[in-house]
Amino acid sequence: MKQDEMILAIETSCDETAVALVKNGTEIMANVVASQIESHKRFGGVVPEVASRHHVEQITVVMEEALQMAGVTMDDVTAVAVTEGPGLVGALLIGVNAAKALAFAHGLPLVPVHHIAGHIYANRLITEMKFPLLALVVSGGHTELVLMKEHGSFEVIGETRDDAAGEAYDKVARTLNLPYPGGPHIDRLAQDGAPVLNLPRAWLEADSYDFSFSGLKSAVINTVHNAAQRGETIKPEDLAASFQESVIDVLVEKTARAAREYDVKQVLLAGGVAANKGLRAALEAKFSGLPQELAIPPLYLCTDNAAMIAAAGSIAYQKGKRADWALNGVPGLDLEAQ
Repeated sequence: MKQDEMILAIETSCDETAVALVKNGTEIMANVVASQIESHKRFGGVVPEVASRHHVEQITVVMEEALQMAGVTMDDVTAVAVTEGPGLVGALLIGVNAAKALAFAHGLPLVPVHHIAGHIYANRLITEMKFPLLALVVSGGHTELVLMKEHGSFEVIGETRDDAAGEAYDKVARTLNLPYPGGPHIDRLAQDGAPVLNLPRAWLEADSYDFSFSGLKSAVINTVHNAAQRGETIKPEDLAASFQESVIDVLVEKTARAAREYDVKQVLLAGGVAANKGLRAALEAKFSGLPQELAIPPLYLCTDNAAMIAAAGSIAYQKGKRADWALNGVPGLDLEAQ
C-alpha cells in the first residue's frame, strides 16, 4: 500500500512564524501561525530585526505544536518544504536554517518554495486547480496577475509598477490615523461609507495588465490635506469607501479582461489582501455571470501561513525539485524562474 505523502512546511518570510503539516498535498493536518502584529503595531510597520528575533524565539515552539496537533512524528514526514523567498532576508534565514537543520537531522529531502507560489497554491487546499488558470495575487508587497498553464509553471502577465495594493492600504490608513496593519481597518470603515469622492483609477495603457497605486495614494493624501486647509472634514468612512472602490475597480476589471483574453478555465484569488471583504464581493459579483470558475480561499489561508507552502511544496516535491545544504534566503526571488 502506498504511503501517504506528508510535507512539513515552514514559512517565516515576514512577521508570521508558521509551521504546517499537509497530507497528500491537500489535507491540512496542522497549520500553526504565531503572529507578531502586536510587536510591530507601535512602529506602524514590520521592523525586520524585531521580526527575525521573534522567529528565533518561536520557530521550535511552533514546530513542536504543529507535530503534536497533527498527531505525527518526524518519522511520518516525507519532506521538509520552506519559503526560500521573496521576503525579509533576516526573517527568511531563520526558516531556511530551521528547515535545513530538520531535514539534515532526519535525512529528509529539502524542498524550496516561492512565497507567492504558496499564496496561489492555498487555493489547492480548497479546490482542485484547473488549467489554464489565472491568479490575482494581492498582498502587502505584491500585486500581480499570474498565468498558469500547468502545475509549477508561472507567467507574470501584469504586476505593479510602484506600490503594491497592500502598501497603498497601509499608507492611506496612516493618513486616517488607523493602526497597523491598515488594510482590515480600511475594509471595515469602507463597509459603513459611500464612495462619494472622485479618486483616480490607474488603467495605464489600453492593453496593459500592470497596476499602479502610488498616484491613488497621493490623491487620497492631497484630498485630506486640501479639505483640512479649507476647514472641511471628510468622513473617514466615505474616504475609505472611495479609496477601496478605486483599488477594487482596477483589480477586478483587469482580472476579468485577462481571464477572457487568455481563455482560462479558473480564476484564483491569492495573498493577504484576498481577505478584503470588498474585493471578495466584487470578484464574486463580476464572475457570477462569466464562464470562468472563481476560487477564493478562506480567510485563514489568505494571510501568511505554512499550509500554503506545503501545498506548493507538495507539487515541487513531486516534480523532483530539491535544495542542497547551501540553500539561502533570497529576498528578491523570481516567480517565473521557479
